[in-house]
Amino acid sequence: MTVSVVLFTSDLRLHDHPPLRAALDGSRAVVPLFVRDRAVDAAGFAAPNRLAFLADCLADLDAGLRERGGRLVVRSGDLVEEVCAVVGEADADEVHMAGDVSAHAHRREERLREALEGRGCRLHVHDAVNTVLTPGAVTPASSDHFAVFTPYYRRWAEEHVRNVLTAPRRVQVPDGVGSEEPPDRRKLSDLSPSLVAGGEKEGRKRVTAWLRSGIADYADRHDDLAGDATSRLSPYLHFGAVSPVELVHRARRAGGPGAEAFVRQLAWRDFHRQVLAARPQAGGRDYRTRDDHWRTGAEAERDTQAWREGRTGYPIVDAAMRQLREEGWMHNRGRLLVASFLTKTLYVDWRTGARHFLDWLVDGDVANNQMNWQWTAGTGTDTRPHRVLNPLIQAKRYDPSGDYVRRWVPELAGLEGSAVHQPWKLRGAERAKYDAYPDPIVDLGEGLARFKHARGRD
Repeated sequence: MTVSVVLFTSDLRLHDHPPLRAALDGSRAVVPLFVRDRAVDAAGFAAPNRLAFLADCLADLDAGLRERGGRLVVRSGDLVEEVCAVVGEADADEVHMAGDVSAHAHRREERLREALEGRGCRLHVHDAVNTVLTPGAVTPASSDHFAVFTPYYRRWAEEHVRNVLTAPRRVQVPDGVGSEEPPDRRKLSDLSPSLVAGGEKEGRKRVTAWLRSGIADYADRHDDLAGDATSRLSPYLHFGAVSPVELVHRARRAGGPGAEAFVRQLAWRDFHRQVLAARPQAGGRDYRTRDDHWRTGAEAERDTQAWREGRTGYPIVDAAMRQLREEGWMHNRGRLLVASFLTKTLYVDWRTGARHFLDWLVDGDVANNQMNWQWTAGTGTDTRPHRVLNPLIQAKRYDPSGDYVRRWVPELAGLEGSAVHQPWKLRGAERAKYDAYPDPIVDLGEGLARFKHARGRD
């Protein structure tokens, strides 16, 4: 029997892990390996919040492996060089890893396969590890991917979902393979104050709680900003601390409209990944160009900075942006609101917003983040690319009592009811009580007119 290396990337768990299961089934010993890839750091994806969550995930993964007689090997540097070094130290014959869809992941896999072949070592890439279906598993007759979600979802929902794999009982790791100490979140700075803990153990606990007491009402309450009735599992899905395949099976067993609506959101994750797998360049370029000439210059930068700081003068927008800074997470309805405001009301390039999200979101990744930003900006897969979300209408609909705003914008905590959404309408001494909060940086009508003119819709 051989020795295999299991290269963990964004699949930091022991339950339902096809690469690990395949390696254990075919080898006498396995090296569980994580490489802190310096190319990821150089590309700007090593944001403090995600590094902290990653540290938790790696510590938890190492603890789980040690409970089973093994350990996690951690290295840093060029991923291909480090994997090859571990292959040499362990005298390994095979490397197993999960497939991924970004342009960086494609290049990494090609480089690794070529380097390993030169050493007589086989690379096995496993699909449907961090997606429910393999990207490209369902396609329309006339294209290599679906460009519209609804027909994709119809096909997706009909497909067989692979069975869930149990966690291994024992993992034997060969001697002689050196490891660094796993990273420690306590050594990091500039973290969101209310950042959640990472790791498979924490993720599975949250899944159980969600299925027991949250999912039943999800269809009715998922857009309720103040109610905060979403699963908040996205960071654990992003790092692979929980399995989307297992989530689908468990949600479907729970049944009901809430479970169906939740599974639909998991399908959205797969949808974006199949788009990016087919069009990797969409991670940085328009999927469907609108020939936008986005605003630039000092005034645009001032508006953008006000947006970043949550000081646009539109409380619902500012509340969501402040939640992002505080938690490293934002309610999905808030993400749509602030993205529409930046790209369509302020007419600032979607890449600027996507970059800021990646700087703070613990669940930030290329597929979900970039493709959702493009959807909102109208350069992606939205079938109504010129729609503009009015923040006042959205506030009335999704935060009617103003509780979400009061939670995140303390300057306005004294305002009652829906008045909190339009503090600029206050007059005299009443307005002076809230003068710490700014007036709107843009008139909504003027912003809409500018956007329509830019898109040739006026």
